[in-house]
Amino acid sequence: MSARRLRWLAVILPVVAIGVIDLITDHEWDDLLVKPLNTLAIPLIVLACAIFFARFAFRRIDELVEAARERSATLERRNAALEALRELNRAITAFAPTEDVFQAVVEKAHALLDSDVACISLVGHDGTHRLAARQGPAEAFPSRDEPPLDPRDLVRADYLASPLATPLLRGTSTVGTLAVGRRSSRSAYRPEDVELLALLAGGAAIAFENERLQRELRELAIHSERERIAREMHDGLAQILGYVNTKAQAVEELLALSQTDAARRQLAQLAAAARSVYVDVREAILGLTSPVAVERGLAGALEEYAVRFAEASKLATTVEATPAARALRLPPDVEAHVFHIAQEALTNVRKHAAARRVGLRLEIDDGSLLLAIEDDGVGFDPTAAPASDWPHYGMRSMRERAASIGAAAEWSAVRDAGTTFRLRVPLGLDRGAG
Repeated sequence: MSARRLRWLAVILPVVAIGVIDLITDHEWDDLLVKPLNTLAIPLIVLACAIFFARFAFRRIDELVEAARERSATLERRNAALEALRELNRAITAFAPTEDVFQAVVEKAHALLDSDVACISLVGHDGTHRLAARQGPAEAFPSRDEPPLDPRDLVRADYLASPLATPLLRGTSTVGTLAVGRRSSRSAYRPEDVELLALLAGGAAIAFENERLQRELRELAIHSERERIAREMHDGLAQILGYVNTKAQAVEELLALSQTDAARRQLAQLAAAARSVYVDVREAILGLTSPVAVERGLAGALEEYAVRFAEASKLATTVEATPAARALRLPPDVEAHVFHIAQEALTNVRKHAAARRVGLRLEIDDGSLLLAIEDDGVGFDPTAAPASDWPHYGMRSMRERAASIGAAAEWSAVRDAGTTFRLRVPLGLDRGAG
């Protein structure tokens, strides 16, 4: 019976009872009882009816109040669980350190499930378990000489009088366990407790998988960068050394023929090659030590590099960026490739353009990031063969980097009127790793 019906019965039944009693007293009561018994009987009957009804009504009201209290407690537990899951989701999407996510998971499980201990154990390659995070008294987690094969051995037995555990899954593989325990079975775990523990374990498993994928991405990026450096050293430094060797042999032959003037010219070219290689190595080291930091972004990294490039090359170098381009944040691998392409473009200006100034411009154009680099040098024909026998490999390297991120690189130049290089990087598209 609902509380609304009870309220109406509390009004109607007393009125009906009084009416019935009054009717009885008017017709039958005086003949059965003499005064003053008939007068005392009426309130006694009313009192008995009231007590009977009150007991019935109050019992029902207490049941409704208890049900409402239990429902309110359930809603509070669910709200607390949802808030815990939201916080955990924010930590995961923000790529918080895995150990921090694990610690947050065991703290939430410890509090929300009213447990004495909570812990996450991870499975090693040899099948043993080690603690990754824990919450509860230090005495509950005894130190061991060797990691156990059973995760229950990580916690003292008296803290597992009422245990609850769920696996951390990566696909079909179990990578660990999230467990809670109580020293006494003061109350049974509810079905929603089992569901909550499984959801928390799922968040911990996602954090674990994120860390693994990030580690693999870093290893892949390092491997890719090593391959690129090795390729550029083979294509660049090896060719330059071959060029130097050829010039040295030419000098020896010219000296043997007593053609000293020609030998001096070859030696001058050798000296120029040595200086150029020295500057190239310095710029390569500078590029390796100039990562694109998150806080300053690509525009800030280019501005910082342009200052050092200008000091080393004696070229007036400027960087302009629109507010949208300055605020843009690309995936780290894409930003790194754009940065190195700009670095290579500036190196080409220094080596071949005979320019006095060079400018970089970043802007958002038609759903793409546009990097433009313009100089006031002598210009060149991108389709023509090199004017000298000096090795040229920068443009090919730039094209390879651009292709690896789905970007397009193009040059436009006019003899004695400068060169413009443009790199167009599509935004919001899937790109292969460089």
